[in-house]
Parts: sequence; structure tokens; C-alpha cells
Amino acid sequence: MRLGLALGYWGRGPSPAHLALAREAEELGYDSVWTAEAWGSDAFTALTWIAAHTSRIRLGTAVAQMAARTPTATAMHALTLDHLSGGRVSLGLGLSGPQVVEGWYGRPFPRSPLTATREYVDVVRQVLRREGPVVLDGRYHPHPYDGPDGTGLGKPLRPITHPLRADLPVLLGAEGPKNIAQTLRIADGWLPLYWSPTRWAEVYALPEVLPKGFVVAPLVRAQVCADVSAGLLPVKAMLGFYVGGMGHAARNFHADLMGRMGYGAEATRIRELFAAGRREEAVRAVPDAFADEISLVGPRERIARRLAAWRAGPVTDLLVTAPDPATLRVLAELNRG
Repeated sequence: MRLGLALGYWGRGPSPAHLALAREAEELGYDSVWTAEAWGSDAFTALTWIAAHTSRIRLGTAVAQMAARTPTATAMHALTLDHLSGGRVSLGLGLSGPQVVEGWYGRPFPRSPLTATREYVDVVRQVLRREGPVVLDGRYHPHPYDGPDGTGLGKPLRPITHPLRADLPVLLGAEGPKNIAQTLRIADGWLPLYWSPTRWAEVYALPEVLPKGFVVAPLVRAQVCADVSAGLLPVKAMLGFYVGGMGHAARNFHADLMGRMGYGAEATRIRELFAAGRREEAVRAVPDAFADEISLVGPRERIARRLAAWRAGPVTDLLVTAPDPATLRVLAELNRG
């Protein structure tokens, strides 16, 4: 199992610790470093900065939001950074949800998310292969554009720049069963948001045999600390925000996943509290058992015991969100031994 460093996206401003953590991870032998985006900092600019200050560690987006860019623009970002970094890029994509897509990007959320995702990946692949002009008779991403408000003058094009790698890895963030099943068919890897090392088979309904070389790279909060309850607070804060704040009462993919993991009533309560502006109560309503199940928190010996379960399943890459170099170092030592 390879280790990756997941830096996420910025909060109020850029974190001065991110670059230092990325360089520390490279020195410790971590395989990859990943950035993300929500409705603030973007994934590619921060990743480019890290690329310029590292030399070996692979670079990934976990995730770049599809609504933020057309698929050709996303492919341009990926192929450009892949050249600049010497072939170190993995492209992680996510569809996000209606609240972000329509509220932030000002675009309609697709009525058929699976179709929209499939078309998006198809176009990205065509750009990276550069076998000919990009052509797709699609519902959401037609190339050339043929909508009623167009000119009809669109010309099929292929990228001027030759991509460094036609097989640049494309991974997808997927939570629902149908989305996961499609990810296994069309992507090189999967970026699970919550991962139970002991219940992954029943929660995600994965087949016994995954495609050859398929990457399974869940994100996990890790912290070496004496007080497990205190160490779980950041995990609960994240869950409170994602389950309570990143969705609508009628459509919340994160809450749905929490429900499939056996915490449906708790997810409903978190959403109610968050919607009422009682955010601290929403965080406290996150069960410690759930936060603990999807994280690696506590003394070194406890993390060592729990890490074995993560290594025993289909996880190929563990993307670690860690607040300090000491935790990164401990995980590197435990994973080697």
C-alpha cells in the first residue's frame, strides 16, 4: 500500500504549512501529494506550485470539479502540468452536487450524472490520446457544440500540444453504488471519501476482483496523539460540514453515504442542526464511532494496530490528511514495517 499526502483546499487563505508538508512527504518516501477544490482555491494552481518545489513525488487532484471547467480545459490543465512536472500527474475528478454546481458555478446540475461523467471522461481521454479531433455526440459535452444557441460553425480540433502521456491516469470521486460501478468501467482509479477498512465490501458492494492495476485511494485523517477523543474532533468537524453543509435536505450524497454505513438517523440530525445554524451541535452529533472508523487517530501503537486493517483490503494508495510532519513520519515507518 502506497502512501499519499492529501492537502485538500485552502480555508481562509493559503496554508504556509502545505509546501513544507509536501516536501517532507517526498523525503519520507510518500508516493503522491494531492490537492482539492471547493469554492475557493483551485486544485491546479496549488499543485503546480508544489510541482515546482519537488522532484519525485507524484501529483494528483482529489478532486478537480467537473463543473469548474469544460473537459477540454481540464485536459489542458492536466497535460500542461504533466509536461512541467516530468510526467507526475494523476487527474482526479468529481461531479460535486447540485448546491455547488448551481450555486457556485452557475450551471445546471446534470439530470443524468452518470452520463455527464462518462462523457466528460471520454472527452478528456480523447484529448490525452490525441489520435484525432475531439468528436462526441453527447448530451452534456457535445464536440463540436451543436446546441440551438450556437453558430453551427464549430470545428473538430485536437490539441496543438502533444500530451506527454496518452495514458495519464484518470480517477473519479464516487459515492453512490451506480457511480462506483461506472468508475470501475471507465476510470483508472477511485477516490472514496469515507472508507471503512472492515466493512468496505458491504458498504460499497465492490466485486471480488477489481480491474487489473485499478487504484483505490481513500482519504483518511491521521494524527498521532495521546487523546483519541481530541484527535477525532477535526474528523467530526469535517463530517459535520460535509454531511450538514454540502447538500440539500432532498439531495445530499455525503449524508446518503453515511446512511448506507449505518448512521442514517445521525446524518439526518446533523443536517437539521446545521440547517438551523447550530453548527457546533451538528459537529457534536457526529458519532465518535463513525469518525473513528474512517480515520487513524491516537497513540502510535493504536494506529499501528488499525493500519493493518487498511492494508488488508483493496486499498492501493492511502491518501493521508495529517496536521504535522511527525504523523507523516510515523505512518511512513509503520507502512514500511
